[in-house]
Amino acid sequence: MDPACERAPGDVSVPLLFTPGPLTTSHAVKAAMQRDLGSRDVEFIRTVGRVHDRLLALAGTSRADGYAAVLMQGSGTFGVEAMLGTLIPPNGRLLVAENGAYGQRMLDIARVLRIPSVAVSSSPTEPVSPDEVARALAREAGITHMAVVHCETTSGVINPLAEIASVAREAGCACLVDAMSSFGAMSIDVYADAIDALVASSNKCLEGVPGVSFVIANTATLESSAARSVSLDLAAQWRGFERDGQFRFTPPTHVIVALEQALIELEREGGVAARAARYRANHQRLVAGMRELGFRTVVHPDHQSNVITSFFYPDDPAFDFDEFYARLRERNFVIYPGKLIDANCFRIGTIGRLYPEDVDALLAAVREVVRPLIVDNIL
Repeated sequence: MDPACERAPGDVSVPLLFTPGPLTTSHAVKAAMQRDLGSRDVEFIRTVGRVHDRLLALAGTSRADGYAAVLMQGSGTFGVEAMLGTLIPPNGRLLVAENGAYGQRMLDIARVLRIPSVAVSSSPTEPVSPDEVARALAREAGITHMAVVHCETTSGVINPLAEIASVAREAGCACLVDAMSSFGAMSIDVYADAIDALVASSNKCLEGVPGVSFVIANTATLESSAARSVSLDLAAQWRGFERDGQFRFTPPTHVIVALEQALIELEREGGVAARAARYRANHQRLVAGMRELGFRTVVHPDHQSNVITSFFYPDDPAFDFDEFYARLRERNFVIYPGKLIDANCFRIGTIGRLYPEDVDALLAAVREVVRPLIVDNIL
């Protein structure tokens, strides 16, 4: 792919997605989808195999360690439901450490699947406490599995994954992780931390397009599982890949080809550490600029991810988020509404194919569109 085709940092002639996914992708990732492959074709099967191995490497593990990366058609939530529905046995009991909408979604899935579950809850603006998880595991009888969201996209707060996984291991229960908004941008070692299964998707920090999720799981766990679904049977999907490298049902071929290109680009960028550094630079530029404009962050900096940042509305009745959003969108900047129930806020993502120069352009647009809204407390 000709590098000259890629958008230059700071070029806002096309919409830029300052969101947690779907997000802005490279020209090469989009161009990869211009090729048709048959789902049973040897070239596609080899592509799936390469994607599998690259995903395992990003998780700090390999086939030799006893792990597999099981691709699953659909969004990240499909992968979460496949993980919970397949890996928790009929006699299992789940503890969800939740501090936001995506932890609560795991509880919703467990309820519908009739998986006995209990929650240890905390504020969406605070990380889950490993001590609270340990107390809950000691208090609740029969817990076999513990689940947590690594980066809670509700607010952008980061949960202490290694410490929580250690607590689960000491309690003798399996650890299941939703790493949707962290995988590819934060160092994760499933083998060292004894994480039994981790779920993520193509369209967040890997910078692919939506349409496929994946679960990186211990194969011993897959072998002993009992599914609650046909299409979301993670173990059957894994056995199919082991048998002939193929999906059981029609795969999103173009999405997976794009994912391979995205993984190649991640390697070329310098891996997770280099991508994390770019996202950190984006985040720091954003927060500094928004604070200069008078906006306040929701999450304390000690607990804030570089993935997405929540900002309080200005304390002024004249501020209208819908108008604010629309005026930014007219200038090719797409942000997100807030997801907190008890606070008026909005969210700005700093992942995807974005650079500090793009953040500067966004900040200039924020300054411009806020002025006519007559917000007294900023500028």
